[in-house]
Amino acid sequence: MTLVLDETKAPAAQANETCTLENYLALPDHSMDGRIREARERLGAAAVILGHHYQRDEVVRFADFTGDSYKLAKTAAATSAKYIVFCGVHFMAESADILAREGQQVILPDLNAGCSMADMAEIGQVEDCWDVLTRLHLSDEFVPVTYINSTAAIKAFCGERGGLVCTSSSARAALQWGFARGKRILFLPDQHLGRNTGHAMGIPLEEMAVWDPWAIQGGQTKERLAASRMLLWKGHCAVHQRFLPIHVDQVRAKYPDIRVIVHPECRYEVCQKADALGSTEQLIALVEQAPEGSMFAIGTEIHLVNRLARRFAAEGKKIITLDDTGCLCTTMYRISPQHLAWALENLVEGRVVNRVQVKAEVKHWARVALDRMIETGSRQ
Repeated sequence: MTLVLDETKAPAAQANETCTLENYLALPDHSMDGRIREARERLGAAAVILGHHYQRDEVVRFADFTGDSYKLAKTAAATSAKYIVFCGVHFMAESADILAREGQQVILPDLNAGCSMADMAEIGQVEDCWDVLTRLHLSDEFVPVTYINSTAAIKAFCGERGGLVCTSSSARAALQWGFARGKRILFLPDQHLGRNTGHAMGIPLEEMAVWDPWAIQGGQTKERLAASRMLLWKGHCAVHQRFLPIHVDQVRAKYPDIRVIVHPECRYEVCQKADALGSTEQLIALVEQAPEGSMFAIGTEIHLVNRLARRFAAEGKKIITLDDTGCLCTTMYRISPQHLAWALENLVEGRVVNRVQVKAEVKHWARVALDRMIETGSRQ
């Protein structure tokens, strides 16, 4: 689709040609609905809106596709859309740009929508870690594996050094792939996913060391590093780390027949008490496949839990959050209807705002790491 800029401006866009984002943010959420729909209609197939599972309801309802970060990036690349508007967080938009076809442009409605977990592994810190391992004559024994919830620079670091990316559902396959090529794994940036996956594969906890990027030599001795099969980066998801073992105990005391299902980004102690672990998509599938009248306490982001509760209420399924204080992804919440309207109306006007573009060299090695993940998954 080719947009003709001057003659086809939407009325809302004409009225706001010089309107800044701050002017949008001063307006209430509901006032954006009509403007988003109008801009979306005018853009047609030229744009696709992606909504992550953890996105707020006021935004995700406008999404053409919903899902987890990798699924959405893959889906968008397969469309004919020129513009990919990703209602998620920054690393997700980077992944979409890495996988995008030639000519596709990725837009993040609010560039402040980051990910605290991804930010816990800064590329300079990871390079310093690798330098230490090299100085200790251990780096040749390590294969770096990064969770997809990481920056493009970290993905590229892994790709260039013979490693790969994983999702929460493919972490086991990625570790198996890595151990077939090296004696040890450096797992970035989520220690909990690494620990839970490694333990499920039979790796003892004492053979998993934690690298603290703020401590001298990661807080580890050479002997401890040499005795470890996995070196876990000291990172975590701010949402999933909030779930505690006591939450499992409390919900079981209140609902003896309830099933506790949690994301593997949760603490090891929580996962050990749960009935099942699963990626976001796997958690959804567990609820979908359960018989009517089933009860679940889910340890993941509150927007998804509430959405599932509404979706399956007619089937008599009771779905609650594992922690009733509510676990909100505050960075995902930054993207509002106002940000989405602003981004779309600028596209109608022929302006691309908040484009996320990964540098060519970084994109190359990050794509190598992602392609290895795809190959690994195809063998399972």
